[in-house]
Amino acid sequence: MIDQISVADLKAALDSGIGHLIDVREQQEYDSGRIPGAQLIPMSVVGLRADEFKSSEPVYVVCRTGNRSSQVVIWLASQGIHTINVEGGTQMWQNLGLPIETNAPAGRIGQP
Repeated sequence: MIDQISVADLKAALDSGIGHLIDVREQQEYDSGRIPGAQLIPMSVVGLRADEFKSSEPVYVVCRTGNRSSQVVIWLASQGIHTINVEGGTQMWQNLGLPIETNAPAGRIGQP
């Protein structure tokens, strides 16, 4: 069994400055919409960057729906690294109407 946090509890934790958030989706997904302040470490490179998940503060791991992030949390636990899965992921965050950051290209002058 892994530790999990709801999106509402994550929002409260982040607003209070408790812990940090790592998004394990791929770059294109991350650029199209992410929870503000999330750091990108794609699932495909977690094995190479596992040390970045080590912290004295809580580390929350998120993906689109919570499936990939739960796999990452399980794997990190097998490496002795404690992290917390975000239930429902970025999709649930958006469904609750919470703010999303994007890296969408700006429109050209005269276009929306």
